[in-house]
Amino acid sequence: MSLPASIVPGLKGAKQIIVAAEHTAPHVGSGKVPVLATPVVVNLLEAAALDAVEHLLPEGMQSLGIQLDVRHFAATPVGMRVRAEAEVVAIEGRSIRFRLSAADEVEAISEGAHERVVVTVARFDKRMLDKAAKAAPG
Repeated sequence: MSLPASIVPGLKGAKQIIVAAEHTAPHVGSGKVPVLATPVVVNLLEAAALDAVEHLLPEGMQSLGIQLDVRHFAATPVGMRVRAEAEVVAIEGRSIRFRLSAADEVEAISEGAHERVVVTVARFDKRMLDKAAKAAPG
């Protein structure tokens, strides 16, 4: 399987949120301080990567995250807007690598790298059904 020719280095995607109580560390179980939780930052960064390429994949294909290396180095309070960006930096076979960054209204808060692999949904679903069938009941 080869990726569409439209998926090239330089493609960018972005997502943003306004930090609300449900985005904070206490709410998601990742800490006690009521600021933007790292798992939410990770989700936002991954959503930016999806925004960059998912719409270019043919019907029946999608990308799955397989590697993530992220630093979350600045806290963001409730009420502040956060924007995550992803840029395609390399394509190798079915894999797409991204450079990631996120910033709130005042400063950079996160950076990292992410890799996604493109799969055929039907084949992937069959593998998951087969795997589930091998699992011990209960």
